[in-house]
Amino acid sequence: MGGGVYGITSEPQTLAREAREVWSLSFETIGDPHHEIADELRRRGWLHLVVNDTDADFDNAGADWRQHPKGYFQPGVIAIARNGRVLYRWRSVPNRRNTGGAVHRPIPAHVWSETQKALAGPADSPNAPLDDPPVDPRVAPWPIFVCLLLANGNFLRPRPFPILRDGTMPTRRIKAAAWKIVAFLAAWGAAFAWLPTGLVVLALAGWAAWITPGLRHVHRAFQNLKEGDLAGEIWN
Repeated sequence: MGGGVYGITSEPQTLAREAREVWSLSFETIGDPHHEIADELRRRGWLHLVVNDTDADFDNAGADWRQHPKGYFQPGVIAIARNGRVLYRWRSVPNRRNTGGAVHRPIPAHVWSETQKALAGPADSPNAPLDDPPVDPRVAPWPIFVCLLLANGNFLRPRPFPILRDGTMPTRRIKAAAWKIVAFLAAWGAAFAWLPTGLVVLALAGWAAWITPGLRHVHRAFQNLKEGDLAGEIWN
């Protein structure tokens, strides 16, 4: 259609360029560590990205190479016509339902379909409203997500699933964590079946006390917002 595609990240240009190379992306990647592009989108009333001011990863093992000097963007998508009309826009509002913004995003085919519909309309049509909800059906219930984090930390502390610098996605580690949960539950079942109940209950209470600080940190670190929490925004 004669347009261009750009991926914008809150990391420096060096890491934006590295991501393009590692993932063999066919479009330009632009570093916006000081949020200049994001701020301009907000100023024009086109798209207001939610920003995490602090790093939600409570264990940076394998991800300490990342750099977000002013916090990191939650995902967003915007398509703009040559005359400045917004053809499509969506942003992630992190909450428990979308696992802090990790899932429940629009798929490319849906974004392109909605963009084509807008392009087919009159050039003076109003800007497209926010697309909500998006089409991606993947939703991880919050309790299951927290259990997977615990399993990834061998049930001693929650540990996240960062994308590694070589581009490796966490799919295999998530599957391994799911099997750990099965084994963990089986072990406790066997303990209740073969050991004195009082002793097992005491051990279970001790384990619960041990992991509680980590669970509380998970709930604090991952934002749980609603659109109403972002009231007062002006959209064009």
